[in-house]
Amino acid sequence: MLINKFNDDMKIIINDIIPFKGYIAMTVYPFVFARRKLSDIIFNHESIHGEQQKETLILLFFLLYILEYIIKLIITFNHNKAYKSISFEQEAYAFEKDINYISKRKRYCWIKYIFKLN
Repeated sequence: MLINKFNDDMKIIINDIIPFKGYIAMTVYPFVFARRKLSDIIFNHESIHGEQQKETLILLFFLLYILEYIIKLIITFNHNKAYKSISFEQEAYAFEKDINYISKRKRYCWIKYIFKLN
């Protein structure tokens, strides 16, 4: 297990257990669990999740995330479509390439994606 301090807020923990196979990284603020060294884009994606988790007090983030996934899975009958349609993921994917996004991000920006299917 390797722990890297990427910035003052978030710490990267490289390991073979979290996240599940098939995923590169998972944020549980203030930690980013990763299977390998992260690119700037992937770290930015995870940093967006970190901001989302801070504004929803972490536990609410995961409750909303799971609830929204279940609802969108029922609607789409497709794991990938349901996952990419989660409002938190839509915001993170939309802005992951904008390295300056966190500094100009408006709080609760993810809300505008709740009723959108990707």
